[in-house]
Amino acid sequence: MKKEHYGAIDGLRAIGCIGIVLMHIAANNSYSISGFIYDTMIPSFTNFVFLFMTVSAFGMCCGYYERIINNKISFNDFYGKRFKKILPFFGLLVLLDIVMSPSIDALYEAFADLTLLFGFLPGAGNITVIGVGWFLGLIFVFYICFPFFCVLLQSKRRAWMAFAISLIYNFICTVYFDVGRSNILYSGCYFLAGGLIYLYRHELMKLNRWIGFGAAAVSVVLYYILGGNTAGCLLISVCWVFYAIICAGGGTARKSYLLENKITNFISGISMEIYLSHMVIFRVVEKLGLNQIIGNGWIQYIITVAIVLFGTILFSVVVKKLIGLFEKKYAGMREKKEYSRLTQT
Repeated sequence: MKKEHYGAIDGLRAIGCIGIVLMHIAANNSYSISGFIYDTMIPSFTNFVFLFMTVSAFGMCCGYYERIINNKISFNDFYGKRFKKILPFFGLLVLLDIVMSPSIDALYEAFADLTLLFGFLPGAGNITVIGVGWFLGLIFVFYICFPFFCVLLQSKRRAWMAFAISLIYNFICTVYFDVGRSNILYSGCYFLAGGLIYLYRHELMKLNRWIGFGAAAVSVVLYYILGGNTAGCLLISVCWVFYAIICAGGGTARKSYLLENKITNFISGISMEIYLSHMVIFRVVEKLGLNQIIGNGWIQYIITVAIVLFGTILFSVVVKKLIGLFEKKYAGMREKKEYSRLTQT
């Protein structure tokens, strides 16, 4: 079955990825900058992780929902692909982090990181070795639970019931269990929102593009009125995914060049790598003093962002390329070995 692809979704990944970089650089510096953009808007970019959850669920449904429901998938291949996609790059970053800050605690955390199962730990959000990796741990828990997730989406009625229960769980996790976004039950409503959008994707593609854009724009305003609570984060995530899907309907005339262009497609292709490695690159920039070249104002902030983004993109592309070459060479060696074995028998 051919995987459905929505180009504008790539734009959401790119914007979310860059937004999180902007937020982390601001949070890890003490620049003398004030105003709505720096004090309110940029810190709010931390909530792009919820957009990523919605987009991830929608993307997984596009690739695997039908195959899982129709029993046309090898789970050995499904889970194997998840490990192969994530572990090499993430594992390298974990090893680099240990080298830069060695300790017994780091070894414990590194072990949990390298299994990719640390999202099941109650304190997954407190891991400091590749601290941003908490999101990867959560996503991997979602991958493991994905077959059950597909069962919940088998009918729209069941999907809406599951979504309602997930909202109750989100509330209880906040007021009673004291767990946050690194917990799958707290964040389940965002994944289920992505699944519900998948179920209604064909109806959404028929809507007027400008209605979709208007709803997305209004959701941004409402977000800052409601604040960064679950309602605001769900609203803005759902509305922007709506708009991205609407842009895919009715031919190329409806294409959103804001979300779908060569730059967003390129950034989207390495968004996971940028997200995971940007703080490692920032620490290098910080040690070299490049984050304080010309003071602590807007110009310095923009320069720091540019240096970190360029370094992160370069690092991501080079490492991803090297990993690809290694995997290709390893696969060739295995094929050669297997061929030799068969010819001998």
